[in-house]
Amino acid sequence: MKRLLFFLGLIMFIVVVSAGCGTKQEQPQTEAEPVELTILAAASLTDAAEELKDIYVAGHPEVKITYSFASSGTLQKQIEEGAPADLFISAGKSQMDALAEKDLIVAESRRDLLSNELVLITQEGNTLAGFDELAGSSVKQISIGTPETVPAGKYAKEALESLGLWDQIQSKLVQAKDVRQVLTYVETGNVDAGLVYSSDAMMGQGIRIVAAAPADSHKPIVYPMAVIKDSAHPEETNAFTEFLSGAEAAQIFDRYGFKSLSK
Repeated sequence: MKRLLFFLGLIMFIVVVSAGCGTKQEQPQTEAEPVELTILAAASLTDAAEELKDIYVAGHPEVKITYSFASSGTLQKQIEEGAPADLFISAGKSQMDALAEKDLIVAESRRDLLSNELVLITQEGNTLAGFDELAGSSVKQISIGTPETVPAGKYAKEALESLGLWDQIQSKLVQAKDVRQVLTYVETGNVDAGLVYSSDAMMGQGIRIVAAAPADSHKPIVYPMAVIKDSAHPEETNAFTEFLSGAEAAQIFDRYGFKSLSK
């Protein structure tokens, strides 16, 4: 009888232990929290960047990407003031140089990603034929980005100075907070003409490109990018920069009017 009770107890113990182990195995594993990357990018990149985000996240569901679009000068100031960010994509070298001087970017991560073209635009139906007509009486207002903070505005000022028009059109200038605002001013008819990137002109509604600024009339248009030194997720950010520098991203950038420098 004692042996029988012993074996019955042993069997019950084994059953309980086995059930407990089975329960542990069946418990679902807790999914890791997605890594959120904060990307500060020049306003002119808005449309291309949003499409690239969708493609990247589809293949990397563990990553969430949040953009902040503004003029490069505004974003530079935000980084200098300690705004949390993982990656900066500027529309001008000077903004990235300023951050490098303050040791706020990872130097070895910096690379030139894209170039662009500066163009003069107006509304469809407007008879403006070229830069030389900007000083004429038929053109009342012209918009450019604020040269001190907007790279497109700086390039515009350089081009207008090179063409001998800057001093003549001072009273007509309407400065904008970023290049997309210039585009909006032209689209809505608030100004007669504006200077934007060709990539922005492609996204415009009811506008036409009058002419491209001569390539030698302004400094080369280059979009550098770099990982922010205080990035909370440097490994994931580096992986995203590799994607942006790859062939698939280059095709998309090209489709939006940019010229890839990383092919």
